[in-house]
Amino acid sequence: MNTELLFAPFKAGNLSLPNRIVMAPMTRNFSPQGVPGPEVAAYYRHRAENAVGLIVTEGTAINHPSAVEHTSIPNFYGEGLKGWAKVVEEVHAAGGKIIPQLWHVGTARQIGADNQPNPEALPVGPSGISPAGEKVVEPLTETEIADIITAYAQAAADAKRIGFDGIELHGAHGYLIDQFFWDKTNKRTDQYGGNLVQRTRFAVEVIEACRRAVGPDFPIVLRFSQWKMYHYGEKLAQTPQELEQFLAPLVKAGVDVFHCSSRRFWEPEFEGSDLTLAAWTKKLTGKPVITVGSIGLEKAFLSELEKSHHSESNKSNSVEARLEQLVGLVEREEVDLIAVGRALLVDPAFAVKLRDQQIEAIIPYSDEVLKSLN
Repeated sequence: MNTELLFAPFKAGNLSLPNRIVMAPMTRNFSPQGVPGPEVAAYYRHRAENAVGLIVTEGTAINHPSAVEHTSIPNFYGEGLKGWAKVVEEVHAAGGKIIPQLWHVGTARQIGADNQPNPEALPVGPSGISPAGEKVVEPLTETEIADIITAYAQAAADAKRIGFDGIELHGAHGYLIDQFFWDKTNKRTDQYGGNLVQRTRFAVEVIEACRRAVGPDFPIVLRFSQWKMYHYGEKLAQTPQELEQFLAPLVKAGVDVFHCSSRRFWEPEFEGSDLTLAAWTKKLTGKPVITVGSIGLEKAFLSELEKSHHSESNKSNSVEARLEQLVGLVEREEVDLIAVGRALLVDPAFAVKLRDQQIEAIIPYSDEVLKSLN
């Protein structure tokens, strides 16, 4: 297997990277009171020192009281920004590039005193419906929507001010932006609801506001997914034609790169074609794409219900076999960048070992790694 292609430079607009390896965003809960400290800075620097071309930070809360529900999830406002400035400094000192993932969980936030840092803050969503389909709060008003859009734009401006190399908007997995996309959580009858294209309006206004805040040359990445947390079979777009209709307004609004979240990167997205979600997105938009999903893992990302059905395929899911598929996707120019998640948690030197053809030396993933930063 020749991995040289994965370590070729990549440039898209103002985003210039030394290679195609991206660290995927992964929530770690190691930022007490929402402030990333020296340990977090060292954690990200460690990956930058080991040939990761672009780091996407863990999800970080925009300045809205119900954005997240844990005191150790980092904030992207107030004291949190001071911590992030140190992270950027460390990553840049190691020669890396880094963008923050700007996050609001929407009605995925639970109600209750345990949900910090603002226990009194209710969840918010387009129709007040949880991803499970339950009505939990009243729908967002247009004034409340405008305030959240302003919070995203302020976060984007702050990212540029403190030296980040771009931003990523979390529009996937059933969180707030995705709740506007998804017909099961968006039942609105105003301009923020309707058909699939009309349901992109909130995201479009967020992207446009961020673009105004950062100017024309600052990279904006949008992460989106078909699947939702605990609703793995869901699809926003049932056909390539619907996907094209969905993506077009997002491109027009100012997205530079699409981060196409799949749970298993190699799986075809639509019947009748071998193209993955990332490959279809690139084909339909002409924009650079990041692929992600079980890269570098012996076992694919499976729910309990899926494990029995995939037991046989998992036996042949060797790291090397899947990496060969990945190289093929890049070689055929179906994807541009590859995001590595859990494999980089357990082995900070994953990219170096991949580059140097030391596949057998890659450390296998174990949940034990979640207990600490390394």
